[in-house]
Amino acid sequence: MAAEDTSVSGVSGRYATALFELARDQKVVDEVKADLDRFEGLLNESADLKRLVRSPVFAADAQSKALSAVLAKAGIAGISANFLKVLTANRRLFAVADVIRAYRVLVAKFKGETTADVTVAEALSDKNLDALKVALKSVTGKDVALNVKVDPSIIGGLVVKLGSRMVDGSLRTKLNSIKHAMKEAG
Repeated sequence: MAAEDTSVSGVSGRYATALFELARDQKVVDEVKADLDRFEGLLNESADLKRLVRSPVFAADAQSKALSAVLAKAGIAGISANFLKVLTANRRLFAVADVIRAYRVLVAKFKGETTADVTVAEALSDKNLDALKVALKSVTGKDVALNVKVDPSIIGGLVVKLGSRMVDGSLRTKLNSIKHAMKEAG
């Protein structure tokens, strides 16, 4: 298997690296990750929050006040809250999703884990998620964190991307293969 690229770069990489180093020094890496995961969940659930984060129309002061209220309500405090406020003050809140992704990469590297992006047609049970983690660990020799995305358009099966390798076992791909084979035969 090709080596997985765990480097982070650009604006989001610099912010994520700074946050990671601070969290590591204060021994709160997992707590910060949990806070960032919770914030990302809020972002995914709320179109208004997404608009607040992405739109350059909001003044920094208004954005900061709104963010403070959201963080207080979500129970996000400490380093994580301060970090998100710094992003806001520096007018970089629009990059928060990329920063969160880069932070996850740094945490995985720190813990000796690798991350797999998995796309499924419907949500997997905990038993199936555990079986998938075990199967991927047997291939990589490392613990594998899963980023699971549900996409009903794949019809069934799953698509796994691990580092530079991708396995597409989706029903959609299989049906397309059959369709192409039939066109060539006819």
